[in-house]
Amino acid sequence: MKRIMYCLLFAPLVLLTTSCLGASADIVIRADGSGTIALEYRVSQMLESLGRLDGNERWPAIPVGKADFERSVARLPGLRLSSFSVKEAPNALGGKDLVTTVKLDFKDYAALLSFLDSAGSRASFIQENGQSTLRFVLSDPKADAIDADLLSLIREVSAGYEISVSFTAPQEAALSVIPPHVSAARVVPQGKKVSFAIGTGELVGLKDGLAINIVW
Repeated sequence: MKRIMYCLLFAPLVLLTTSCLGASADIVIRADGSGTIALEYRVSQMLESLGRLDGNERWPAIPVGKADFERSVARLPGLRLSSFSVKEAPNALGGKDLVTTVKLDFKDYAALLSFLDSAGSRASFIQENGQSTLRFVLSDPKADAIDADLLSLIREVSAGYEISVSFTAPQEAALSVIPPHVSAARVVPQGKKVSFAIGTGELVGLKDGLAINIVW
């Protein structure tokens, strides 16, 4: 489960390899606490090829396949894998990506949290005084800043890739970012559907980390 979430739900992305990765999550919660999670991640075929140069053909660069999801869902009560597909698509650099799309159904908030963060340290859900708050961490703070030249290279190779999350609540919701005022991000802060998106290279370069609060 941790392997899936680190690849798909915005764990700290590391340097050049994961800079060739884009991921999105669209979460819908119904009034009874059940809902769906639609995931998509894009991996540069260049990254896939690099992973094969050292004889590790058995271990893909992003090791998440249908069998991984099936095993993980089987271990987590209240989750169901409803669809899984992989296709090729052109990318912004003129090459091709492998695009994986996944849809999951969850029974309640506990099942959603178990998928977002099975360890319990990166996501939380609180209900009090008639208000619900979901918080999850996209990137942890870094002890040291990434070298400026390396960061420039990361941003160059990650052009066209982004990390995004959208959330549809049963009523009006508000999304806030911690820390606030991340200039490179695109945010829809209010409405029944709120969202956040940032370039993969920009997320890698955030020294203070990044978390999202959604309240409804």
